[in-house]
Amino acid sequence: MQRPKPDRFAQDACHGFYADILHFLRKRTDSASDAADMTQDVFTQWLGYRDKARVDQPRAFLFQMARNLLRDHWRRQKVRHEVLDEQADAREDERASEAPGSDPLAGAQRLQRLEQLKIVLAELSPRRREALMLHRFEGLSQAQISERMGISISMVEKHIAAALLYCKQRLDSDNVAEQAE
Repeated sequence: MQRPKPDRFAQDACHGFYADILHFLRKRTDSASDAADMTQDVFTQWLGYRDKARVDQPRAFLFQMARNLLRDHWRRQKVRHEVLDEQADAREDERASEAPGSDPLAGAQRLQRLEQLKIVLAELSPRRREALMLHRFEGLSQAQISERMGISISMVEKHIAAALLYCKQRLDSDNVAEQAE
């Protein structure tokens, strides 16, 4: 196979502007090796470009190619850092769940307490349960609950207070019974 004849115009551009492009990229990257790789990419693209003869200002053309590669480089870096940050957050969450204060026994106890709370809430009258749920879990004010339920604010206060008292007493009595066993 015969080697293609070297393109004199392309060679002159490579020799004439290589140091300028490399310097330009080195000033804008964190790594000399990244700058060298991007410079090589610029000239690889230049040598593969079919319409070199139609380029009036090869230096400007090469610098634009370098800027484009640099923009792509920074986009990749940004994505890489976002992924690394997400991975670090996930590892931190994993460490927090493995911390001494959050052992599996404590997690099981929290789940058991939530199950107890569900049972106790189901024992409340529908109006008291609704008032408590709207206040504690949906974050509505007593005035908003009053409007939604069509009752007075003082009745809302009584429903919430009675529901909280009942839940506390039931959960405390269940805990005492468990500890006695």
